[in-house]
Amino acid sequence: MAADDSLLALLVFGDGGYGRVFAGAFALTFGVAAASFGAGVLLGIAGALGKLSRHAPLAWLARLYTTLVRALPELLCLLLAFYALAPAVEAALQRGGLVPDGFAFPPFLVAALSLGFIQGAYLTDIFRAALVNVPTGQIEAAHAFGMTPWQTFMRIRLPAAARLALPGTGNVWLNATKDASFISVLGSFTDLLKASQLAAGATRHYVFFYLVTAALFLLLSIASTGLFAALERHVNRGTRRATA
Repeated sequence: MAADDSLLALLVFGDGGYGRVFAGAFALTFGVAAASFGAGVLLGIAGALGKLSRHAPLAWLARLYTTLVRALPELLCLLLAFYALAPAVEAALQRGGLVPDGFAFPPFLVAALSLGFIQGAYLTDIFRAALVNVPTGQIEAAHAFGMTPWQTFMRIRLPAAARLALPGTGNVWLNATKDASFISVLGSFTDLLKASQLAAGATRHYVFFYLVTAALFLLLSIASTGLFAALERHVNRGTRRATA
């Protein structure tokens, strides 16, 4: 019991405890996941519309985007964005006189956008499938009522597609929470994984702090799963379930 109490004392928020460190690390991890997911949703919508576009160049670019992301390891995409793409863009902006010398993008922004680029590729196919699977009868009914193509898309097709895409979108969000741990290798963040490494290295209680980190990720996953399940129940109110 005394040993358990001494381990739990390592999680206090006062002196000698790592509670404040883990709270800040959890907030950072959640923030990166949320920001990257938001960016991914926007890219996913653009990519889905691109794949469905009648303009061949747009459809080709959207297919290239998803193919590249699926082919490359996610960590490699993050490293390329952080150590190659971001410095190149910064240098180009400085040469053009658009930003002062020494300008650098905030690491949080680079991490969120690069991870969002990854999430967007998976959301592209989810959103595309949802848009394609909207019942044609609903589209035809909208046209019969005299709706314009834009009205049909915003009032009929998009809401129906959002309902169909919700389960897959929830899975991508869960992946986003786990992918946020990749930022620990960049050296600019103290996320959950980095916090556990620092605390474990300082106290030699490796198993304890890694279990704490695993528990926090598990709690985030359980809460997220419950939230998306509630959203699915809400958006599916009044809809009939297919029966065998």
